[in-house]
Amino acid sequence: MFNKILIAADGSDHSIRCAEKALHLGEQNPQARFTVVYAIDGQTSKEDILHHYDKTIVNEKRRQRLEPIINLLEQKGVTYVVEFIHGEPGPAIVEFANKGEYDLIVVGSRGLNALQEMVLGSVSHKIAKRVLAPVMIVK
Repeated sequence: MFNKILIAADGSDHSIRCAEKALHLGEQNPQARFTVVYAIDGQTSKEDILHHYDKTIVNEKRRQRLEPIINLLEQKGVTYVVEFIHGEPGPAIVEFANKGEYDLIVVGSRGLNALQEMVLGSVSHKIAKRVLAPVMIVK
């Protein structure tokens, strides 16, 4: 049974589907706790700051990207936290997940940055190779 479930999210349709699957798995355990992690790479951070000068607005916009996932979690009434981490998504999520000793990592097969995926390899692949916990990749 999974007690600590990490949902890697970026606001894409794939990350919403992975949150739905994680919730389905977590429903089997009333003590399941969820962590939604959103990795902010250098390019995203620069773009956010250029478009919105105020850090408060930047943080609100980032949270809005995750709103569909947060709404799902709240509708189910589960225990959850949202974490924003900085760094290249693959390695940053791996480090975060390994430090958190999660029982399951759930990640979408694709995200918002298709160009980076094509050139550097998918974030989900990097996570699956390096995280110590089981990883579920949701299509």
